[in-house]
Amino acid sequence: MRRFNNLGYFFLEGFRSIFTHGLMSFAAVCMIVCCLLIMGSFSLVAVNLDEMLGDFEKQNEFLAYIDESWSDEQARALQSQIEAIPNVSTVQFMSRAEAMEEFAAKQEETELFDSLPDTVLRDRYRIHVENLDQLKQTVAQVEAVDGVVKTSAAFEVAEGFTVVRNIASAVALILVGILLLVSLFIITNTIKLATFNRREEIAIMKMCGATNGFVRWPFVFEGMILGLTGSLAAYFIQWGVYVLIGRAINTSDTMQLITMLPFEQMATQVLGVFLGTGFVIGVGGSLMAIRKFLQV
Repeated sequence: MRRFNNLGYFFLEGFRSIFTHGLMSFAAVCMIVCCLLIMGSFSLVAVNLDEMLGDFEKQNEFLAYIDESWSDEQARALQSQIEAIPNVSTVQFMSRAEAMEEFAAKQEETELFDSLPDTVLRDRYRIHVENLDQLKQTVAQVEAVDGVVKTSAAFEVAEGFTVVRNIASAVALILVGILLLVSLFIITNTIKLATFNRREEIAIMKMCGATNGFVRWPFVFEGMILGLTGSLAAYFIQWGVYVLIGRAINTSDTMQLITMLPFEQMATQVLGVFLGTGFVIGVGGSLMAIRKFLQV
């Protein structure tokens, strides 16, 4: 019961201190909001970039050509075998006639191909993979299927997508980590300025026999409240800005290639990250700021 009472006292003292030093508290919240908005905006850009690269990867396909001596029924019967291969996501059969129509449609003078028989082309399968990193292994397994005589895959394009995606993920993680450290440093110094104005109060409490924990806990709760308040404010601002940017992109004729995930799809994760980061920044900044003034 005593511990519960102490926690209630620490919380009330921390809450009261926020309003007692309103200007510095407001400055700390504003800094937390700014830092979280910077980190959140960059993280959302990274998430959407990763999603766009993933969509481009799904569009990447390779072709598997069937032995020309096989009948249409024999060629179609291979679909279940190809679909059973690991890493294969979708398989689409294309007959000789369909292949001829597609080839002729890409040419400027289609009448030149009207007299050509469909037998000049082979039956084939369009195959999409789930993971481009395993494209070569998947192609090799498809080539091992009886009836498949040849494949056509753009390995260079697949490797390019993989490299770009890995680089983008690594850069995003590094920059978010740097921004987190910079934010913690800024918040620590902001809270330290607020704590500096109360150094005499802390010294008096220490001289009266107060333990370090008794002096520290109100500051911890104060930092926690400031951090969570700033994170909630940043969350709703981020939501509004994200929606406005999304609408601007959707209505623009020059940015149709850019797609953005609905914020509602990421809302829970973003809120969790913001609250967790705000908590760490607020509490961590308070602990680092108060440490110097406890040495009385």
